[in-house]
Amino acid sequence: VLPVAIAALPAGRKMAAVAGPEAEEPGGSFRRYLARLGALRPQPGAERPDDDDDGGGRRRTELHLLFDQLISESCGPAPADVCAVLVQACQLVHLDQEHLVSKVCQLIHHLLNRFQVMVDEQNLNFLLSYCISALKQCSSWTHVEILQALAALVYNNGPKCQKYLPDLLGETGLLVQLSGSAQPDVELRRAAVRGMANLCLGVPGQPYLDESYRSVCFQTFLSVLQSSKASDVDDITFCMLLQNALKGIQSLLNGGKMKLTQTDQIGSLLAVLKKCMFHGLPGLSIEMPAALYPAPLPQYDKRSPVKQEQSEPAAFKPTGNRRKKSKGKQKKGEFGEEGREHLGDAGDGSVLGADMLKLRLGDAQNSPCSDPRPRASDVARVSAGKDHFSSHCTGWKRISSSESEYSDAEGGIQSKTRSYQANVRQGALACFLSAIKSMEKRVLYGYWSAFVPDAPGIGSPQSVSLMTIALKDPSPKTRACALQVLSAILEGSKQFLSVAEDANDHKRAFTPFSVTIASSIRELHRCLLLALVAESSSQTLTQIVKCLANLVSNAPYGRLKPGLLTRVWNQIKPYISHKDVNVRVSSLTLLGAIVSVQAPLPEVQLLLQQPSSSGQNSSGSATPHRLNSEQWRKALPSEGEPPDHPAGCTTSEPCWLLRLCVSIVVLPREDSCSDSDANFPAFSSVYEPCPLRLESLQVLALLVKGYFSMAQSYFLELGEVACRCMEEMDPSIQLHGAKLLEELGTGVLQQYKPESAVAPDQRVPVSVVVTFWTVMLNGPLPGILQNSPHATLQTSACDALSSILPEAFSSLQNDQQILCVTLLLGLNHSENPLVKAAAARALGVYILFSCLRQDVMFVADTANAILSSLHDKSPNVRAKAAWSLGNLTDTLIINMETMGQSFQEEFSDLLLLKMLRSATEASKDRDKVKSNAVRALGNVLHFLQPCHIANPRFREAIEESLQALISTVGSEATMKVRWNACYALGNVFKNPALPLGEAPWTTQAYSALSSVVKSCKNFKVRIKSAMALSIPSKRECYGSTEQFGQIWSALVVALQKSEDTEDFLEFKYSASLRTQICQALLHLLRLAKGTDLPVVWQTVTEKGDTIKSYLLQYLKSGVEENETGTHTDSCDRERVLKEALEHLSGVEKELEGKARVRVSGFLGDVLTNHTNSSKFP
Repeated sequence: VLPVAIAALPAGRKMAAVAGPEAEEPGGSFRRYLARLGALRPQPGAERPDDDDDGGGRRRTELHLLFDQLISESCGPAPADVCAVLVQACQLVHLDQEHLVSKVCQLIHHLLNRFQVMVDEQNLNFLLSYCISALKQCSSWTHVEILQALAALVYNNGPKCQKYLPDLLGETGLLVQLSGSAQPDVELRRAAVRGMANLCLGVPGQPYLDESYRSVCFQTFLSVLQSSKASDVDDITFCMLLQNALKGIQSLLNGGKMKLTQTDQIGSLLAVLKKCMFHGLPGLSIEMPAALYPAPLPQYDKRSPVKQEQSEPAAFKPTGNRRKKSKGKQKKGEFGEEGREHLGDAGDGSVLGADMLKLRLGDAQNSPCSDPRPRASDVARVSAGKDHFSSHCTGWKRISSSESEYSDAEGGIQSKTRSYQANVRQGALACFLSAIKSMEKRVLYGYWSAFVPDAPGIGSPQSVSLMTIALKDPSPKTRACALQVLSAILEGSKQFLSVAEDANDHKRAFTPFSVTIASSIRELHRCLLLALVAESSSQTLTQIVKCLANLVSNAPYGRLKPGLLTRVWNQIKPYISHKDVNVRVSSLTLLGAIVSVQAPLPEVQLLLQQPSSSGQNSSGSATPHRLNSEQWRKALPSEGEPPDHPAGCTTSEPCWLLRLCVSIVVLPREDSCSDSDANFPAFSSVYEPCPLRLESLQVLALLVKGYFSMAQSYFLELGEVACRCMEEMDPSIQLHGAKLLEELGTGVLQQYKPESAVAPDQRVPVSVVVTFWTVMLNGPLPGILQNSPHATLQTSACDALSSILPEAFSSLQNDQQILCVTLLLGLNHSENPLVKAAAARALGVYILFSCLRQDVMFVADTANAILSSLHDKSPNVRAKAAWSLGNLTDTLIINMETMGQSFQEEFSDLLLLKMLRSATEASKDRDKVKSNAVRALGNVLHFLQPCHIANPRFREAIEESLQALISTVGSEATMKVRWNACYALGNVFKNPALPLGEAPWTTQAYSALSSVVKSCKNFKVRIKSAMALSIPSKRECYGSTEQFGQIWSALVVALQKSEDTEDFLEFKYSASLRTQICQALLHLLRLAKGTDLPVVWQTVTEKGDTIKSYLLQYLKSGVEENETGTHTDSCDRERVLKEALEHLSGVEKELEGKARVRVSGFLGDVLTNHTNSSKFP
């Protein structure tokens, strides 16, 4: 935003600006000025007054006075009046009247800036033409004022200035020349750069600068930033020049959506940004190369020995101004410097009763609240050998934010200079933030070492990085900016950081990249924790904690030595009770990141099991006091387990984090604990501020999700928390209560999955789950589902209802089961697509419940509801409905296999036909719908009975559905769609009522599967197609001899190509693919007729050695689970081979000639080789 002009006026003019005419209608004074300007216009036909005569002199003097009055005007005029005055003024001032030209340009600059006027296009054209002509004709001493006027005119008007760009930004453009490195006048250069930067501002919805102009501007700004300060240039002017160039680059990156792709361009920009990031930083002087290059190690960090000596020995010691004591009242919500010197203890009551077994969520009594401060041991909690902070902690105190803002009156020119230098550093960091968003992360991480700290080598100084600013910059705002940039770098860095590893200590001749990255991660932890305890500004403190949360979310702790998370955990605890709500919220976010990262981590498991009373109280007694649940705030969180108290051995008290979050959510606030809640007045009277409660609920949900085995001890209590939240009026609290409920339900579901590793006696008992859901269904959940006006809340409540354990659902009372089903069927007709999608998905879950799927009426009702949603206009609703339709048709198959013909006869033919047609139509939808639609088609076609197939009404629908499946198998759809289509065709082949081998579609189906098994790039799709080809149980199903031969040949080719892949990730599936193809080949041989053997023999003759080697591999491989989930071992495989051999021997005996023993002989050789190798390995 352009600066307000009145601040730059002399004192007299300021007074005039303030003491202007009062009680006058808006814009009235400007219209008077306009009239006076009109009076000075020469009459038509009159000659222009000569400046040398008296008339010309009086006119000139009057114009000067009039312009001065306009400059001092304070009444807010209408934009049209301002434009009219400026145009009139320019018309009155000829370009040879240079003093007046200078004055009228000042007028343009001041009026546009002060009143924030946007000039319309017609007036803009006139005023721009005037300024450009003035630049060309007037003396150089006027150029600064002219350029300032030009900058004000083009501000946010770039798209309207297209026709003037050649004059301004062309090869010989005025701004290009005046901003070039050859320009000796720095003020002039600064004004030109500012005008250029304003031209680069983007306007949403409007065209941006052409690429050629963007490139010119970028190079100009880069050149300015690369330039050094001349000795005759004052620091403030140079700082303003750098600021304008940085704003220009930021505008190019933001408004122009400029993408940084060229290495030299990126390297040059990052080099100057790093240089400017440290501009004027006390105690630091660095030289930077012209460009940075992608490299895994620090490239260049040259500091003079004197400066290095000053900044390194006390790497975390501030310069002189940082040692000033805070004057005046300490800022509310900040840890003051005295608080840092006297790191307090909570005293008595800082322990928790060991025999408190469960959370008590009763009404709390208001009690005075202690304010836990960081303990000295907490402050010193950093890695040994690297951190000597505890002995210097009082020397690392920061000035308050108010002391970092300087003025001439307080500190003179030196303080003003430091303020401008800080602005440059902030501008560079803001520009860097835009640059990060303008380049690919994989490119950015090539420059990781230039901006992220690494542990210093022996005898070498630590390289300067963003953490240098975060730790040493005197300005809290600059420190916060550096942390924002570091957060942006860390965001999305999980894949890059995943290579880090330092778990083993093997000595190496070189340092692997993985160890380098691990070292950098450790150093980041160390530096951020140092910044945490040293920071006094609440705003910056919030950024530190957010940055730590980003680091925790992306670091691969499973590959690093344990201990990092423990240090973060212990040092963040005191900040949960910080005076500033934002610090408290971000602290909870960090704890949430810890409990969600790669959960469950053993280190975090131990941290969660630490009893809060593990530390001793002030009396030295280790005996814990008993506290009720409302007194959690008085208990200072422990900093760790003592060695003689192993973690997890005490189960008599709840997880402190769980207790903390529950207390924040459900207990009334205590006023002395939080005094910065002005932004949350609606909640300040009863509960903690809403953001704090929401964050606590999110942490609870993450804790339940990642560490359910620990949270399940408080299963019913957490359910009560969710209930109480859903009973509140605030929809955001209700929403997160519903999300917590869903996580609780999902945690139980995971325990009861067939593949779950949780022992049955360690699971939440079904009776407890039934009690839990009975409470939920008698509570606020049904009301939310029926009456809530908030769609997101209803959606989340619907998801929660779908997380009920099937075994528990069947034990619910009948009326509660009916309630659940009725609610979901009703919500399936919601007008909101989010709610409708959630309801459709929930019905797809319920249809699999054993107690519901055998109810023909429920299945029919669900089918009709799902089919209705399958035609919804929302793609998301259709996708969820297709998934549910797939589940519904799975249920049809299960019922067919368990209940027999009775269920098939009872199920409506009309509804079955409707399902077939709807699924066929859905198979032509987008991929997310199609993948489940084809699954449903395969199931329905498998379910059809002879009466359906003979029914003329079904005939056309069956043909269309089969064609849809076949075309999907051979299409270019996603892997999931084609995989499901192959699976569906395999299901079709299981239906003996279909004319497989006789109908024309049979050839098409086998041809599509044969093509896929040979050439599909995705091996999982190939596996599924090979499986489908091995499903028909009779030789007749494979059709003619020619078709059988084609299938056989395709499988042999697929076996040969089973190791050919362009994608290395597919290679891991090649063994499974060969296993499936070998099973298919042996299956075909078990069914082969005599007429099939010539084709088989031909391939054996040509490729016998290849087939033999793969068959031997297949027979030797150990127990394997195939795609159907069944296990096959070597005995089963050998048995199948013997069956094929026996069948072929029988077939060949019926034949005459040489073909009689050939194929069986080949299989006999395979079996003999396998038997011999088993005996003599």
